Amino acid sequence: MAYLVSVIIPCRNEEDFIADCLDSVVTQDFPKDNLEVLVVDGISEDKTKEIVKEYENKYPFIKLLENSQKFTPFGLNLGIKAAKGNIILRMDAHAKYKDTYISQCVDHLQKSGADNVGGVLATVPARNTLTAKAIAISLNHFFGAGSSLFRTGVDKPTLVDTVFGGCYKKEVFDKIGLFNENLKRSQDMEFNTRLKKSGGKILLVPDIISYYYPKATLKDFFWHNIEDGIWAILPLKFVKIPFGLRHYIPLIFLLTLPFSIWPYIFVSLYFSFKIAAKERNARLFFLMPLVFAARHIGYGLGSVLGIIKLII
Repeated sequence: MAYLVSVIIPCRNEEDFIADCLDSVVTQDFPKDNLEVLVVDGISEDKTKEIVKEYENKYPFIKLLENSQKFTPFGLNLGIKAAKGNIILRMDAHAKYKDTYISQCVDHLQKSGADNVGGVLATVPARNTLTAKAIAISLNHFFGAGSSLFRTGVDKPTLVDTVFGGCYKKEVFDKIGLFNENLKRSQDMEFNTRLKKSGGKILLVPDIISYYYPKATLKDFFWHNIEDGIWAILPLKFVKIPFGLRHYIPLIFLLTLPFSIWPYIFVSLYFSFKIAAKERNARLFFLMPLVFAARHIGYGLGSVLGIIKLII
């Protein structure tokens, strides 16, 4: 059976990253005659659209669409409705992809019987600074990423609750609907939770690899985690299916912090020491505890704000 793959890339104000993303798509080993790439721009205020138009003019399989609602779920749904493919592959503009990414996704989707296939997300520094490196390390480490297997990795194909991006059979969207447009963030987790509840299978494959650029400064990283924490709780306003326990651990940590502060500091220093030794950089011993705290406390504070928003 011939497969046409529709890659959907929602984006907004990604002028620093969209070219790297599209370069990694163009160099995929997947046949371009069986590929369409829909870049859905959310009214960018920088040069994102101009950059994408250059690729659109050069490569006939790349097309620029406009998302007047700006936010990601609207862009995803616009792309799905416009897609001609029988396989839908979501990509993030803030990432780049191994050259076998699409072919591996399609191959495992065909052979495994899964409804959604994704791979390992390797977080890389967004800038050439020690802080940016420390932030990337924290998101690849289980103390920073928790039990998020698509971040920490697996040894073999494993059934999971969610993956980064994801490669779906298009019929999945006919069966359980589109992405929830009430969710500015966390729409992928909510969709995959809905998919699993309907009996769908989500497969994480270690050979499928993408590279993600997180925030580069401690301040931006802290605020990003606050947003993540808010959107771990706020979806409960719109849907009745809670996410997995790991999304609520930072909230539990923050609420019990007066009783657990010293064990937390000890554990944080322990992992920071191991990271500093592995990277052969003593400065990381002093920086990693701040990065881990920005991750855990930021996410926990965001979860508290999410509860407040639910109440009022």
